[in-house]
Amino acid sequence: MTGLLVVVGTGIKAIGHLTHDARAWIARADEVHYVAADAITTAEIHRLHPGAQSLARFYAVGRARHDTYEAMVQSLLVGVRAGRTVCAAFYGHPGVFVYPSHDAIRRARAEGLRAIMEPGVSAEDCLFADLGVDPAVVGCAQYEATDFLVYRRRPDPSAALILWQIGGVGDLAWNPGRTNADNLRVLVAELAPYYGDDHVGVVYEAPQLPVCAPRMDRVRLRDLPAVPLTTASTLFVPPRERRAADAAMVARLGLDARRFGLGSP
Repeated sequence: MTGLLVVVGTGIKAIGHLTHDARAWIARADEVHYVAADAITTAEIHRLHPGAQSLARFYAVGRARHDTYEAMVQSLLVGVRAGRTVCAAFYGHPGVFVYPSHDAIRRARAEGLRAIMEPGVSAEDCLFADLGVDPAVVGCAQYEATDFLVYRRRPDPSAALILWQIGGVGDLAWNPGRTNADNLRVLVAELAPYYGDDHVGVVYEAPQLPVCAPRMDRVRLRDLPAVPLTTASTLFVPPRERRAADAAMVARLGLDARRFGLGSP
């Protein structure tokens, strides 16, 4: 019998974001492994599958994330290789900022094993809803904060910018609760030429419980290094300016120039 790896997401908000598909896979799988962010979701996973095992056991303070993720992947593949249906449940969307989910699926498929992923509610979905942002209106670019700096990404100040994991910028190990203010100052220095250091952004954290409100703290970019952050903190930077439409391109597309503030066509 060929094994099957099914990767699902538990969403952000406890239980409420757990989809019917995710529940069904957790309940019917031979094995369930999970990473949850709250005790309510953990309890629900164990209710659906009493033998579920937490992958959080592979985390250790100061341990490189790559080593932790490798241990998780190996744990998932053991059962699949043995012909069992293995369900891996990850907090949020299982394909967003979850390296071991993608790696486990790639390896399983490379070995001729079946592997699928079911979508879930991500922190990005919550951000768009809570901040009232429609990425189709002005555009939106998003990066992991360390990636943004290391690869010298160039933001477009006429579009929205989302920087994930700002609380751990420059930290490649697992160190919850530790934020490097010096690295945040580097981030501010890289943003300043595009936005100015007085530009106001939002430090955002999605609520995990239905009774909780999201964190939406408005902060000037220059003040960011002094703001308390967590591993869940995201920086949303709204556009600083409005980009002018290109008249020649509007004409080439046969569009009504008046819709783009260009006067009569």
